[in-house]
Amino acid sequence: MPLSQLARCGQRRLLISSGSWRSSLLPRRCLASVSFPSSSSSFLSARGLASAAVQQDLSSKPIPEHITKLRNIGISAHIDSGKTTLTERILYYTGRIKEIHDVKGKDGVGAKMDSMDLEREKGITIQSAATYCSWGDHHINIIDTPGHVDFTIEVERALRVLDGAVLVLCGVAGVQSQSITVDRQMKRYNVPRVAFINKLDRAGANPWKVVADLRKHLRLNAAAVQVPVGLEGEHRGIVDLVAQKAYVFEGDRGEVIREVPIEGAMKEEVKEKRLEMIERLAEVDDQIAELFLGEEEVPMEVLVESIRRQTIGLKFVPVFMGSAFKNKGVQKLLDGVLAYLPNPSEVPNYALDRSQDEAKVPVLCEEDLPAVALAFKLEEGKFGQLTYMRVYQGIIKRGGWLFNIRNGKKVKVPRLVRMHSNELEEIDSISAGDVCAMFGVDCSSMDSFTDGQVQYTLTSMHVPAPVISLAVKPKQSSMFANFSKALQRFCKEDPTLQVTFDEKTKETIISGMGELHLEIYVERLKREYAVDCTVGNPNVNYRETIRKKAPFNYLHKKQSGGQGQYARVIGYVEPLEEDEEGGGDGGLGFEFVNQVVGTNIPPEYIPSCEKGAKDAMEKGPLT
Repeated sequence: MPLSQLARCGQRRLLISSGSWRSSLLPRRCLASVSFPSSSSSFLSARGLASAAVQQDLSSKPIPEHITKLRNIGISAHIDSGKTTLTERILYYTGRIKEIHDVKGKDGVGAKMDSMDLEREKGITIQSAATYCSWGDHHINIIDTPGHVDFTIEVERALRVLDGAVLVLCGVAGVQSQSITVDRQMKRYNVPRVAFINKLDRAGANPWKVVADLRKHLRLNAAAVQVPVGLEGEHRGIVDLVAQKAYVFEGDRGEVIREVPIEGAMKEEVKEKRLEMIERLAEVDDQIAELFLGEEEVPMEVLVESIRRQTIGLKFVPVFMGSAFKNKGVQKLLDGVLAYLPNPSEVPNYALDRSQDEAKVPVLCEEDLPAVALAFKLEEGKFGQLTYMRVYQGIIKRGGWLFNIRNGKKVKVPRLVRMHSNELEEIDSISAGDVCAMFGVDCSSMDSFTDGQVQYTLTSMHVPAPVISLAVKPKQSSMFANFSKALQRFCKEDPTLQVTFDEKTKETIISGMGELHLEIYVERLKREYAVDCTVGNPNVNYRETIRKKAPFNYLHKKQSGGQGQYARVIGYVEPLEEDEEGGGDGGLGFEFVNQVVGTNIPPEYIPSCEKGAKDAMEKGPLT
């Protein structure tokens, strides 16, 4: 039937119209409408589910000082942009570590945040790692995330629970493929961000090309708030465009910050870039626009407030500069995190109240309200399961009781800890807005917890579909018990890892986000569970979609005896934009809604329409 042939799923909209009868079938990234000649009006639809951005009226109560001076940030970027190196410098300058070590572990120690042996051997981050530090009188929770696309779920879960982010970019390569993915994830969860252009000491560094890439490829209203003092081998420091002061970083580790005068050609460049920053702000901020159009000088205090206001409002991205490896600009980036990124009380959060038919309710960052928390990451520790928690409301105390909203189980909190990479620091309680971990609680990733006074469930995260598969089998039958135990644990920790058993070939198939993703898990089977596996060739799951709008006009005629069959179907198929409902989640899933009124279309035909659309989703003409 033409409908099943034309309702090819992926990222598309299909509209078919003729006469007064309408039908639409929508896989999660597809809207399909079909019309056939008739005198009555009926409607058949299937629509994808998508969450809409909403705004919250924040509580008018005074916010406690420890919350206003708290920042929860993630550091994300394309692979090899310097995220872990930057985190290592942050920990050093804030006093959390006493020495700076090499990311690739060449000094025999390795970076603090890369605690796995595999991470140090390969020189990449595999698992997100949490830590905390203090800068001035502020407390900062930091999650360092992987940059490789194979471990994108680690970025996804971090951005789901964090209030702000630092987008790190290479000063030579600029915006790269994973930079675009990370930007999409930040936009999905409405995470305010600052950008840091790293590696300005390298040959070919061009920060202005990177700023242009942010505007062109990521469509961000980005502007530099700093200008580098020298590039490549001459990179010594930065000029703060807001304060109009220049700083150079000296000493063995860049710990000595010295203010220097802005001289020579730098004066004109600083004047030009500061004006450009104000122009970009004036496009989104009325106060700055009024001063700019009146050709008045913008006071520093007004500029700082405007940048903070528009950064939190997702309308502006301040761009910082430096070189983490050469210890330049990191301290000023920390100042920017405190000045421009939000504290937990400034970020709207919502939950679904199961006691009120899942009505949407605000979750306020207040300690005297019922506790609400989300388990966003699981890890197997030496004392059992380690569950990373973000507390959104209320207080959780050691020895207290929590209710798992998913299964209704009541659990006791045996231990609460703060994470410093793989080190644990015991605490007695954790309050709203903070991040911690707890031991000994059996739960799943993205489970919601409350103290039992409310039935709130927090929204989960987006989990991309696997793209590659491997057949794995233990080399010895005595290893099967550990093999099964390991895969069960890995799947619980990582939602993008899927394990299936092929009844035809009697093989265990593991599917994941890439060849490196699966290779890491095979290696972990060997190291952590002493299970050697034979591995089959990977099979890639291809997907296809359309790229542009295409009209069609199909005539169906079939003589089967008697009156025969005749139908004409006219319409078009087009891609869905990412911001449309169901347009940003990979074209997966299918929901069928029957809204046919009356019996103009015989009810026995409806299941065939649904089956035709589902069959068309299974395979396209290219794959």
